[in-house]
Amino acid sequence: MTIQWLLNVKLEKSFDIEDGEIRGTKTELCHLKIEDGKITDITNQLPDTHELSIDGQGYLLLPSLKDMHIHIDKTYYGGPWKACTPITNGIFTRLDEEKKLLPKLLPTAQERAEKMIELYIANGHTHIRTHCNIDPVIGLQNLEATVSALKKYEDVLSYDIVAFPQHGLLRSDSVQLVKDAMRNGATLVGGVDPATVDRNIEKSLYTIFDIANENNKGVDIHLHDPNSLGAFTFERMAYYTEQTGLKGKATISHGIALGDLDESKLTDIGEQLKEQEIDITTTIPINRPTIPVPLLDKIGITVSVGHDSITDHWSPFGTGDTIQKLSILAERFKMSDEHSLSTALKYGTGGIKPLNADGERVWPKVGDEATMMLVDSSCSAEAIARRGSIKSLFFKGKKVESKLGSEQTI
Repeated sequence: MTIQWLLNVKLEKSFDIEDGEIRGTKTELCHLKIEDGKITDITNQLPDTHELSIDGQGYLLLPSLKDMHIHIDKTYYGGPWKACTPITNGIFTRLDEEKKLLPKLLPTAQERAEKMIELYIANGHTHIRTHCNIDPVIGLQNLEATVSALKKYEDVLSYDIVAFPQHGLLRSDSVQLVKDAMRNGATLVGGVDPATVDRNIEKSLYTIFDIANENNKGVDIHLHDPNSLGAFTFERMAYYTEQTGLKGKATISHGIALGDLDESKLTDIGEQLKEQEIDITTTIPINRPTIPVPLLDKIGITVSVGHDSITDHWSPFGTGDTIQKLSILAERFKMSDEHSLSTALKYGTGGIKPLNADGERVWPKVGDEATMMLVDSSCSAEAIARRGSIKSLFFKGKKVESKLGSEQTI
């Protein structure tokens, strides 16, 4: 049995209420006992112990982060600077570009994937969901590189790998390749725009869910189509989720149309998604209508953030800094009060936040997995608003060491 103490860490205790309103967050200095990756004691009294201990130096302890939408298999990260080429034919500009680009990137695919993983670790992440190209251009070779890269980090993070037919499941005749991917390391079945890319909503969705059902896995589908076309695709996705018994195992990535719909239609669609426990992942885009995260949350839909890319042929703007992403989310939706800012944390942690709506501490608790991070902030609200820096990261009680340069170490 491995026992250690994490000493002198700041935990959120309750909200500071003034005139019936939340005006601040109260904290206290605590010490956590960790046994075999679990928190077994939380105390205010400095323990008299000879067991291994780590000094938290008074930093704020928060749940660690999860990036729920990234592509680590095709990136320029770790290589020389390269901007994007102009788009002349929408998404198809990038798909045509990939036919030449992916084979060129393959020799360094694993190396660059590992560098992206290191960046995520340095930014406080202990889970990533990566989409991985599965198509006739690259076959399963990107998947092999992705699996190899992630396996090297299994002791410091968990992950999902989405078998992603970027060039269209039907359009590129990738059905058998996706089936093969599910037997070679992929953990979720992906898809992209059944209408615009595959040109057949029913057959595309039926096939995606059939492969998932056959492998007892979930689905994660990129849906960029706007307005009523996107809304209709959401409805059909909810239908197939119910028909295949995959309730709680389906994700809509991007869901661009959710930012186009009026509140009445959005609420109607939202209730259908909620019924099937379909969650949403968003990058909080600023170049198009942003999906209404607070309203979706109010309906009861789980929303998570992702970066989509760090720097690649799709976008040069990603950072891998989810605290920064949450700050953008909060600013975008005018979440500037203490309670709203502290609530924003959950969109980057898989729904976990220290205090509930009544100001009661719900994390950490005895029995929780000791997967967490130390942040240089007074409270989670300040961490989001002022983009607090990550000082240390722990995965199941193990302190995670970054291999990045000293300017980015944790």
